[in-house]
Amino acid sequence: MSTFQFGLVHAPLTPFAGERIDYDTYGRAIEFHLRHGAEGLALPMHAGESVSLTADERKELAEFAIKRVAGRAPVVINVSEAGTAVAASLAEHAQTAGAAALICSVPYYWTPPQTMLVEHFAAIGQAGNLPFFVLNSPAEFGGVEFASKSVVELIGRLPHFAGLIDLSLDWQYMIEVVTVARAVRRDFQFVSGNEYMISAGAIGATGMLSPLAAVSPIMVRGLYDLCRAENYGAARAAQEDAAILFRLFRDSGVAGLKAAARVMGRDCGDPRPPLPPLRDSKALAAELASVASVKNEPRGWA
Repeated sequence: MSTFQFGLVHAPLTPFAGERIDYDTYGRAIEFHLRHGAEGLALPMHAGESVSLTADERKELAEFAIKRVAGRAPVVINVSEAGTAVAASLAEHAQTAGAAALICSVPYYWTPPQTMLVEHFAAIGQAGNLPFFVLNSPAEFGGVEFASKSVVELIGRLPHFAGLIDLSLDWQYMIEVVTVARAVRRDFQFVSGNEYMISAGAIGATGMLSPLAAVSPIMVRGLYDLCRAENYGAARAAQEDAAILFRLFRDSGVAGLKAAARVMGRDCGDPRPPLPPLRDSKALAAELASVASVKNEPRGWA
C-alpha cells in the first residue's frame, strides 16, 4: 500500500453535454485545477454529482482522470455507495486504475448503527488496499455521524485508515476526533471537507477538500497556504470571502456551482436530473461580483 498526504485537494465538477459526460471539457477542467493550486484531485465528489452517475460512468471517469493527470498529482477516488459490496467493487477498480487514495461516506439512504458502519468501512478499505479516508457529513446523510469511538475502532481494524474528512462544522466533534485518533495513531490525518479552514486548521487539520476551487481557486490556495502557516490573522479576509461563497452554494448546491463556473467562463453544462439548473445567472453574477477576491480569479480555462 502506498502512502498519501492529503494537502489541498480540489473537487472538480463533472461536465455534461446532453445526457453524456463531456470528456473534452473534463480534460480542460483537470488542467485548470492543476494549473491553479491543486495538490490533488478528488472525484467524483457530491460537487461532481457522484450520486447521478452510474457505476460504469464512475469507473470510466476515474480511468480518464488518472490517465489525463499522468502522475502530476494524486487522484483520490470517491467510492461512496449505498451497499458495501458495490462500494468495495468501486474501491477495487480504483486501485487497479491507479488511484492514490479512497474516500468513502456513510452509506447513502441507510442509517446503520455504528458497529455496521465500522464493518462497512473496513470491508471497503480492505477491498481497495489504499490510504482510506472516511467522509463525515451528517447534514447530507440524515444526521448519521461516524462517532469518535468508531474512528478508533476502525483504526484498529484497518491499518491504512489514513484520516477523516469532516464537513460537520461541529468543532466539539472535530476536537474529540483529533484527540482520540492521534492518541492511537500519531500520523492520523484530519481534513477540512469545506473551506472553513481557519477553525479546522486551529483544531489540527492539515488538509482541505475544496469544491469552491472550481470557482475561486486563487482565493482557496491563498487561504490554505496561510492556514497551513498558522497565519490566521492574515487569512481572515480570504476566510470571510470563502464563507460568503460557501453559504451561497450551500443553498444552491451543484446547480449554483455550475452556474457560477459558467459566469466565470468555465461552462460545465447543467446538472444531471433530477437536479434543476439555476437559471437566474444575472443575480448570481452580481453576488459573485460583490465578493472582493473573485475579481482576481481567472476567467475561462486559462
